[in-house]
Amino acid sequence: MTGRTHPSAIRRFGIGLVTLALAATACTSGGAETQSNSTDPAVDVDSAALTITPETGTEAIAPNTPITVNAENGTISDVKVDQVVADEAATEGDDAPLYEMTGTLNGDGTEWVSDWNLKPGAEVTVTATAENDAGETTELVQEFTTEAAVPGRRLELTHNFPTTGQTVGVGMPIIIGFDMPVTNKAEVENSIKVVSEQGVAGSWRWPDDKTAAFRPEEYWDPYQQISVELHLAGVEASEGVYGVSDHKIDFEVGRELIVTMNVPDHEAVVTVDGEHERTIPVSNGKAARNFDTTSSGVHVLMERYEHLTMDSSTVGIPEGTPGSYKVDVQYAVRTSNSGEFFHEASYNGNIGSANTSNGCTNMRMDDARWFFDNTLMGDVVDTTGTARVKEWYNGWGYWQLSWDEWLSESATGEPQLTDGSGTPGSVHGEQ
Repeated sequence: MTGRTHPSAIRRFGIGLVTLALAATACTSGGAETQSNSTDPAVDVDSAALTITPETGTEAIAPNTPITVNAENGTISDVKVDQVVADEAATEGDDAPLYEMTGTLNGDGTEWVSDWNLKPGAEVTVTATAENDAGETTELVQEFTTEAAVPGRRLELTHNFPTTGQTVGVGMPIIIGFDMPVTNKAEVENSIKVVSEQGVAGSWRWPDDKTAAFRPEEYWDPYQQISVELHLAGVEASEGVYGVSDHKIDFEVGRELIVTMNVPDHEAVVTVDGEHERTIPVSNGKAARNFDTTSSGVHVLMERYEHLTMDSSTVGIPEGTPGSYKVDVQYAVRTSNSGEFFHEASYNGNIGSANTSNGCTNMRMDDARWFFDNTLMGDVVDTTGTARVKEWYNGWGYWQLSWDEWLSESATGEPQLTDGSGTPGSVHGEQ
């Protein structure tokens, strides 16, 4: 969405200021008021005429209906949209500024279209003004209501990574979880605006129908703020299912920490901002089978546990069967959903000399604690030297796909620039 304008305070005009006011209609819903700023009585210019859709008095329109303002004999100077629902606090909370409707004005200033959808169950008031060539100003106010979101068919968030206030690594994806399947994926993608201080191309992909993941073309530049505006109120996620709330996530990308690990070398090399930081002796998977082979590829650090019981039954190897295990470890940092962690393994006497683990990266206590304390969610581990390749959908393995492969599965098929210029397509439904 380019060319966006932000509405300013609406101008009000007294009906007794000039004699032309005697011929003006009253400024009420569906009515227009015109004021002349011209001092030349010989000037005969048609007044600007405004139309707004939806029309005044329309009831229970679909929340994903766009507001359109058109002007004839003049140009649009301002549009203000007020939305009121019965339980305002429940739908807005701390994210109230997101509900201030912005719109896109065409090149000649004669058409304005709302950028975002409308709140479900809202009383909507649209106030538009336009000016003709003589400086006469026309104002039109129209009112209508939107359809309420039906209980049980209201799209909500279940989780998001990262969360507001977090500092993350340069490989961090943005992950949004929904409580219902999304079929209108393009409209939902276009309703989520990502803005970074260093603008880049990025795109969404859907690991499943309830999860959307965003990554840039390359790793994020370090040391920058990123915001995610989720304009989900009114978006039709699937037939008859509407989002009810907007949200905003603000996080920071910290320093660039990259771990490179060639498994046959029995060590992990850590660099920070391109400078060597630490070399950690490790023991990786013994590779007797696929399960206990450490996967090669780009891993992103995920959740972490100061204490964790590593139990093979959680990954499909029941207790008492060949290859089963159950051991308590410290300082565990997850790198996949298939059970791979960096963790302390004081019991492993082969650290730094042989690969004998069940697929995890084993470290000595001092190195494990350093790794736990000095890495962030979103830091990158680039592993090579094994026959097992990490799947892109295993944890946050999204960097396993090339940019073209990642972008090809976006519902919009276009990148989103994070420079604040907007999302690549419409959030509205078919009209």
